[in-house]
Amino acid sequence: MTQGDETLFWLVVALLATVVMFGTVCSYLLARHLWQRRREKVEPVFFFHPFKSATASFPFPGDYPCRWLAIKTRYPAAVLEALPITRATPCSWEEGLARTFDRKLFVSPPINGWILVLGGALPDPATDIDQCYLFLTNLSRKLGHVQFFNMNRTLQHHAWAMVDKGQVLRAYAWSGQTVWNEGQMTPAELDLELACYDYGESPRPRRDRQNPLAATTERVPLLAARWGMDPAALSRCLTEDRVGLAGELRLFNQD
Repeated sequence: MTQGDETLFWLVVALLATVVMFGTVCSYLLARHLWQRRREKVEPVFFFHPFKSATASFPFPGDYPCRWLAIKTRYPAAVLEALPITRATPCSWEEGLARTFDRKLFVSPPINGWILVLGGALPDPATDIDQCYLFLTNLSRKLGHVQFFNMNRTLQHHAWAMVDKGQVLRAYAWSGQTVWNEGQMTPAELDLELACYDYGESPRPRRDRQNPLAATTERVPLLAARWGMDPAALSRCLTEDRVGLAGELRLFNQD
């Protein structure tokens, strides 16, 4: 091999090494970027406008406070009796959810062993946490496993509770301050990085400058899905042939 050939050979080797190194670096950066996106990603907020098609995911528009129960049962009649709900009438998805804005409740048909109850008539932890506690524990004594969720994007209020046979397994509620913090954080809460503070504790700033209260509020539906019943499943299962029930909660709608 002549000196010229040897020089050319090493130039080709150097060029190939550079290409391989460049490709490796690009692959690493792309993989790191995708990993960070997956890690930081918060699933899209579930929106639903009651007067539009039921193809959207979650049953309340953006800034409207929403509360719902997930009850592990297949028997709507038991739910109606335990709440108790009066003047219950069968109605479509759109009709039922529209009525929830008038402080009525919408009771879904059974979905994968769960029944969802949605509406403004459910107790608001920000108004009276004791009433909320008594309501959930009494309901759980009648029906067994009951979960409660609350989110208010405007005020960044949020709450969730898991109650079984009248015993609170886990509960947390924030309404400008922590008003309920009972039980150990569940793996789902830790995985979703939900912000939970002790009584009297103030929110701590985050390194990523993300508002922890807003982020936690947005992730309440994700927690519901992790705990057992994805609220987005409600819009997917209800059709013209599968209707729910709308009625008034006697406790909060006295004549």
